[in-house]
Amino acid sequence: MSDKSLFIYDGECPFCNHFAQLIELKSNLPEFEILDGRKNLALLSRLYKQGYDLNKGAIIVRNEKIIHGADAINWICSEINEPSDALLEVLRIIFNSNKRAIFLFPFLLWSRRLLLTLKGKVWKPVSENNQFY
Repeated sequence: MSDKSLFIYDGECPFCNHFAQLIELKSNLPEFEILDGRKNLALLSRLYKQGYDLNKGAIIVRNEKIIHGADAINWICSEINEPSDALLEVLRIIFNSNKRAIFLFPFLLWSRRLLLTLKGKVWKPVSENNQFY
């Protein structure tokens, strides 16, 4: 991977947060920037207006191309070579297949919503006035 990529995730979601930390620390992906979407509402609002909702999955911006949801997780996992973490290796094996990623992704979203609800966090889209409800 020679071009810089931006990975945008929900920092309030324990799954998303842990995945982002694993990617940052253990994936050995060069030119890969990780950004908590909840701390970057202006960018998140622009992406939402283009049809990319962080509540429907992580977002990757790469060479002005946007990859979202199951496709984003599949892309990351297909780019990881020899991760230095066992959990990341398992995730890489599972989500390296686009079919598996598409099949399993709704369960990840459901789990994310459940965890956010249990934490008392909300998961509605970004509004027009740049607020993450």
